Amino acid sequence: MTERGRILVVDDEPSITDFIKLGLHHEGYEVVTAADGRQGLRAVDDFKPDLVILDIMMPRLDGFELCRAIAGEPRRGIIILSARDETTDRIRGLELGADDYLVKPFEFGELLARVKAVLRRRTPDLNRVLVVGDLSIDTATREVRVGGRQLELSVREYDLLHFLAVHADEVLLRQRILDEVWGYNFFGDENNVEVYIRYLRQKLGDTDHQRIQTVRGVGYRLHAVSGVAPA
Repeated sequence: MTERGRILVVDDEPSITDFIKLGLHHEGYEVVTAADGRQGLRAVDDFKPDLVILDIMMPRLDGFELCRAIAGEPRRGIIILSARDETTDRIRGLELGADDYLVKPFEFGELLARVKAVLRRRTPDLNRVLVVGDLSIDTATREVRVGGRQLELSVREYDLLHFLAVHADEVLLRQRILDEVWGYNFFGDENNVEVYIRYLRQKLGDTDHQRIQTVRGVGYRLHAVSGVAPA
């Protein structure tokens, strides 16, 4: 799947930058790191991130100064991530232009939720089109194309394909697919997943099951391939 956004992480603690980079990469983001404020400032110009996550206490140029220098770009979000939890620090960071302020230590899940929220506000069109190989899904119009051809999908087929695309190349358990696509209150069984996987394969022209792969005894995985949908 194409990256969900470009994120710059600026922190002088390698364990923090490595941890965040690994987690965000897993979620589909393109991530670059910088070890101090001046490196971060150069990286903003070179990398042109959609979001900057920065620490306050850094050498050469602290996070407040970096925030001041890069604030003002409407399509670039800023999240301050710091061990300083004084109210005055939070207020100062937000007044300098940060969108959010998260205190260390933190749970990655909370950081991820805040990243998504800031990107939704700053770049609402960023995730409009999902691309997996020659498959594209326009999430605004619900238009699906494969090999240049537009596909006609039912509501359930679209929802299933969209879920697979968001988690492209991940092995997804049948029960997880059922819960997420059909809903936790659905009283059917995993056979529903198998039936709709078969429908999707037919419409995608996936006769050899290389696009939607079966992981025996576990579930399914959407894999990026190049092909042409049947006429």
